[in-house]
Amino acid sequence: MDHSMPQGRPTGAALTRLAISATLHCLTGCAIGEVLGMVIGTALGWSDAQTIVLAVALAFVFGYAFTIGPVVRSGLALRAAIPVALAADTVSITVMEIVDNAVMLLVPGAMDAGLASWLFWGSLVFALAVAFIVTVPVNRWLIGRGKGHAVVHAYHGARHEWDQQRPAGEHGHGHPQH
Repeated sequence: MDHSMPQGRPTGAALTRLAISATLHCLTGCAIGEVLGMVIGTALGWSDAQTIVLAVALAFVFGYAFTIGPVVRSGLALRAAIPVALAADTVSITVMEIVDNAVMLLVPGAMDAGLASWLFWGSLVFALAVAFIVTVPVNRWLIGRGKGHAVVHAYHGARHEWDQQRPAGEHGHGHPQH
């Protein structure tokens, strides 16, 4: 089954908007998992490594869930939706998690700060923002090649949005408009 986008892939500003949207989607799931993992690990007094492993695992769970849910609601079976989510989000989540956790480790005292500390929360917000900025061009590159988040667009109702971005005379299925 071919999950690639139509031949007339977006370019320029349309591609950048699509990459920002995909990255925000990814950031939502990653942030929920990351924050939950950091809070649990910090509250339990776990080591940095244990806390990061939990945060990354939960980021992947929530990130994939945020893709699988809408794909299943669009009518695709769960068994078929899982590989779509893996193809769509794995690179994006991986980049986001590497950057996010690296920033948390690089901010002095961030991982040791308590949950009531502005240093903890400020560092986490900063880390997620840096991860977003780094991941947008990655997603732009992937989507421009019909990979990454591009594979879910047929299931997210994005084909309609895609059609609206095409130049006059093109239709979503490659047929001229009448």
